[in-house]
Amino acid sequence: MKKASGVSESTDTFTLEPSLENAGLKLTEEGASPEETKRTEVEGHSLQDDLGPPHHLRRNLQPFVKARSLWERHASLFKKIMLGLLCVAYAAYFLAACILDFQRALALFVITCLVIFVLVSHYLKKFFGKKLISYLEPFRNPRLRHWMKWGFSGLSVVGLILWLALDTAQRPEQLISFAGICMFILILFACSKHHSAVSWRTVFWGLGLQFVFGIVVIRTDPGFSAFQWLGEQIQIFLNYTVAGSSFVFGEELIQNVFAFQSLPIILFFGCVMSILYYLGLVQWVIQKITWVLQVTMGTTATETLAVAGNIFVGMTDAPLLIRPYLADMTLSEIHAVMTGGFATIAGTVLGAFISFGIDASSLISASVMAAPCALALSKLVYPEVEESKFKSKEGVKLLRGKEKNILEAASNGATDAIALVANVAGNLIAFLAVLAFINATLSWLGELVNIHGLTFQVICSYVLRPMVFMMGVEWADCPVVAEIVGIKFFINEFVAYQQLSQYKNRRLSGVEEWIEGEKQWISVRAEIITTFALCGFANLSSIGITLGGLTSIAPQRKSDFSKVVVRALFTGACVSLISACMAGILYVPRGAETDCVSFLNTSFVNRTYETYVCCKELFQSTSLNGTNLPSFSGPWEDKEFSAMALTNCCDLYTNAVCA
Repeated sequence: MKKASGVSESTDTFTLEPSLENAGLKLTEEGASPEETKRTEVEGHSLQDDLGPPHHLRRNLQPFVKARSLWERHASLFKKIMLGLLCVAYAAYFLAACILDFQRALALFVITCLVIFVLVSHYLKKFFGKKLISYLEPFRNPRLRHWMKWGFSGLSVVGLILWLALDTAQRPEQLISFAGICMFILILFACSKHHSAVSWRTVFWGLGLQFVFGIVVIRTDPGFSAFQWLGEQIQIFLNYTVAGSSFVFGEELIQNVFAFQSLPIILFFGCVMSILYYLGLVQWVIQKITWVLQVTMGTTATETLAVAGNIFVGMTDAPLLIRPYLADMTLSEIHAVMTGGFATIAGTVLGAFISFGIDASSLISASVMAAPCALALSKLVYPEVEESKFKSKEGVKLLRGKEKNILEAASNGATDAIALVANVAGNLIAFLAVLAFINATLSWLGELVNIHGLTFQVICSYVLRPMVFMMGVEWADCPVVAEIVGIKFFINEFVAYQQLSQYKNRRLSGVEEWIEGEKQWISVRAEIITTFALCGFANLSSIGITLGGLTSIAPQRKSDFSKVVVRALFTGACVSLISACMAGILYVPRGAETDCVSFLNTSFVNRTYETYVCCKELFQSTSLNGTNLPSFSGPWEDKEFSAMALTNCCDLYTNAVCA
């Protein structure tokens, strides 16, 4: 055999040719059969694969290999550069949006400020946390802490007395709401399980946090404006539900039918909450609220976490946050968890209540204010007498959802909300039907003894009237508010809020306040107080829901759950009532009063609340002389348009001066 430039052996060996065909390796076998040659080619390809890509491909890939190597060596630097460029681009966009129209960019401004605050607090804690804590070491002195505690308590009491004396001088009715708070606390203390074990620090801190938050939200202009703006943004956000529900059900149904108008909002809100939970935002907010409540009130980690979670999730979902710890919790902690569920509403149904026309800022404020009050009253009614295993200030860990991506989280949130929608719809159908049957039965029984118009609402309006009056509601509005509160406790909050929305809509549409001796609407102050009083799941049907949810998590504690659930229901109901008293103390009319002289000088043909108020004022300033010609007094005197305004008002409303 002729030797080739390469490696050559006997005739039965392979020869490595110097030429490379197609930039590969050619393998030949001299004296081999066709089958052996085929096998040789296959083996040659395998060898080629083991040797790597062909030479010209390796040469073409060299720039990419170098770029990858450079990225791996300087990955951290490149990420910082890209992050810096993104921040610069966002800063330019942010400044441009704010300069062009700040009012339009207000939402972007608020979100940006929140993100900056979170990032700054995170890095301050990361790099300077230990140093900042070291500055607080002097305050660990027991004697100093003792004097600080008593000094702070004394200043708080003096401040409260001065505030009540000065603030209620112009509005004495606010003192009734303060007396209502004292009344409910005394009732709860009388019902306490262990009177001598009550932690008054927890009680006063909880009520104090609720009061301070109420001042910020209801009284201060920045706080009121912020929550008013937040409520408007939530309303705008919830309106996007129409895009989905109108496609599925059609425009006519979602405008006229309750089931297609309000219930789809629960699906949308459930989807959004699931996404936020997957991203970890809900857990982050809950943990921050938990830390504040735990540090100030001295409650344990598990009960505080569950109560804080109730601001965002329902009374059966919040215990899932502490599922691994529920079996080892004390009776007092279990009572606190139940009370938190009864005293708040879930974020998913919050959207449905807003769609009724209920004031969004009041609903949000009531739900947040209920958390510290729920812990405070829970420890008043069922103080801790056992040794808790969860006293650590570090709290417990919250895990993210099991979903693998954001789309799965959105889908699961919407799917889980279907059960809630079905539950709400089923309960409304059943309870309204039962209420109609009860009213028919009571009416029949009443007519047998010549008592006409006896209904469940009428009974509630009489029985609960003193309690509602102590919340700060005007006596004329007490029957209506007592009726709504009774419906909330004995039926459910959905029916109650729907009733409240009907009264509110009548007021806004300018209906006369009294028609045939029946009050058609209540004042704005009474609406706000009622909104706070209804904000909670404390009704009789919730007992079964709570027991079912907790028993499924810790079946071995079923007897303990049954032992405290009724007491927790009563405590949760009182939390909502005390929140209503807080609203009664802090509420002041906002906005400029309508200038009725200027308003009635314009042409008006439709009934509105402003029309009714101004026409009522005009009627009170009008008297008829002997010739039945009207004469005007006050601001309407000597006004040329007064007679025309009176004619327009008489076209809309009935009054003695219109004869």
